[in-house]
Amino acid sequence: MGKKGYLAMRTDTYTTDLISSDLRDLGNAAKKLATHAIKLGSLGFGTTFLEWLASFAAIYLLILDRTNWKTNILTALLIPYIFFSLPSIIFNLLSGQVGKWIAFIAVVLRLFFPKRFPDWLEMPAALILLIVVAPSLFSSTIRDDWIGLVICLAIGCYLLQEHIRSSGGFRNSFTQRHGISNSIGLIILLVYPVWALVLHFL
Repeated sequence: MGKKGYLAMRTDTYTTDLISSDLRDLGNAAKKLATHAIKLGSLGFGTTFLEWLASFAAIYLLILDRTNWKTNILTALLIPYIFFSLPSIIFNLLSGQVGKWIAFIAVVLRLFFPKRFPDWLEMPAALILLIVVAPSLFSSTIRDDWIGLVICLAIGCYLLQEHIRSSGGFRNSFTQRHGISNSIGLIILLVYPVWALVLHFL
């Protein structure tokens, strides 16, 4: 009888130790999961923030070129950059009925009232038309893949080197009138695809 009681107590102690060990492992796994979720959430937020920032920087450079502050860079390349970097919420809005109505009005104005269609509206109208009529290969597959990021990176590198060359050097690109704003905007165009590509291949 005493031997059976001893064995029962030993079994209970062993079972308790196993449960305690499992609970500790479960707690450690939960901590690791929470830590990784926070890290991934922070990285995702950083990517989303840079995506918005890059899109607004490209739009800012486009507006800058359409006004009196003319630049010497090929700003038409900003249209595909905005197409590939525009946040999904805005892209989906413009690719739907809202964008179709805007594109329809722009085409009607351009065809029948060309004198009332200002030059500075040509680029934005082209962007809306591109978003509306783009095949799913571009609007979904390439835009949401690393290929779209590589295209944005290539456009950003080309525009930055063209801006530096037209300014007469890297130092002049930051010292000339309106050079700082252009240079900072173009650097932002590079930061987003580089960051997103690094996270994609990690």
